[in-house]
Amino acid sequence: MENYNNIDDDLMGANAGEGVNSDGEKGDNANGEGGKKGGGGRLLSHYEISVFCRQTTMLLKAGIAPAYGIDILLQDTDDPRGRALLEKIQAPLREGASYHDALEGSGAFPDYMLNMVSIGEMSGTLDVVMENLAQYYEREDSIRSNLKSALSYPLIMIAMMFVVIIVLITQVLPIFSQVFAQLGTSMNAFSESLLKLGTNLNKYSFIFVGIIVLIVLLFFYFTKVPSGKKTFMSFASKFGPTRSLYNGIAAGRFASGMALALSSGMDTFNGLDLTLRLVENEEMYAKIKKCKDLIIEGESFPEALGQSAIFTKLYSRMVTVGFQSGSMDSVMRQIAERYQKDTDRRIYSIISVLEPTLVIILSLIVGMILLSVILPLMGIMSSIG
Repeated sequence: MENYNNIDDDLMGANAGEGVNSDGEKGDNANGEGGKKGGGGRLLSHYEISVFCRQTTMLLKAGIAPAYGIDILLQDTDDPRGRALLEKIQAPLREGASYHDALEGSGAFPDYMLNMVSIGEMSGTLDVVMENLAQYYEREDSIRSNLKSALSYPLIMIAMMFVVIIVLITQVLPIFSQVFAQLGTSMNAFSESLLKLGTNLNKYSFIFVGIIVLIVLLFFYFTKVPSGKKTFMSFASKFGPTRSLYNGIAAGRFASGMALALSSGMDTFNGLDLTLRLVENEEMYAKIKKCKDLIIEGESFPEALGQSAIFTKLYSRMVTVGFQSGSMDSVMRQIAERYQKDTDRRIYSIISVLEPTLVIILSLIVGMILLSVILPLMGIMSSIG
């Protein structure tokens, strides 16, 4: 295989300060989400990038140059935002710029993708790189979609629980209180305490509304704002019940990134450099850094990988076999797929446990509230009868 060390060194130098700095610390774009802002556009989502890479791959494999390929995509695009982006890419291509420079100038693509496109252009394997990028971002989109599903369903159920309970204690219980008063008796202590809570909620409703607004703002902060996402990921990777899940996601993301780098012609060491830019998990970041240091000290890649405990022992043995047989990219891709399947299985198992649990809790709470007023009322009615 042709030696791409010079290409990799040029790219590492061109992106100094954007990923891992000279002290080995994470930079602002270490997770690969940062983009070149020369074009002033927003970054595309993983799904949008995967679709773009997949379409570009088909055009390149058909023998169509990138400049003509963008023209074809423009003719087939009706979305105004999509057309604006393609026109921004098309302009420098018509002036003779490289595909990498055109994508960079749009400001819509992350650094990691731009680095890989540059490698593909220099090595003459742009079609292969774009296909690998499409697979990588499809996998990333699948992981994020599954995580959103796992988080959104319990949150919706919990919100419904609060709404039902609040309606019961603020609207339903006062009606029963009036019924008891007309019958010349009062509710039991439990019902009275709930009724007082409902009265206070009505009295200080502005505080309650403020708390709800704060919770909604925090939710958007942790799901939409980059710093909030980073904080949430850091917490989830250290929180006991979710730690193994997020560590598995980080290991799968590492394997996917290495498969992409190796299949594009990079060596393992420079592949580790680029993969560091994708890592959001601090524990995984430290393991990859340790792996790099061990390689510098003279260890082989499989030995460094095993000592860093990035993968399980089974997957580490698979890497050793792949290293000896010269099929590292294929092995890394298989490991990434297995980690993704394992992640999907864990997420679905969590949802399958949470769904009935939350339904049971909601049913018990509502049942207790209703029974606390209905049973005494039934007793009074039967004594009257």
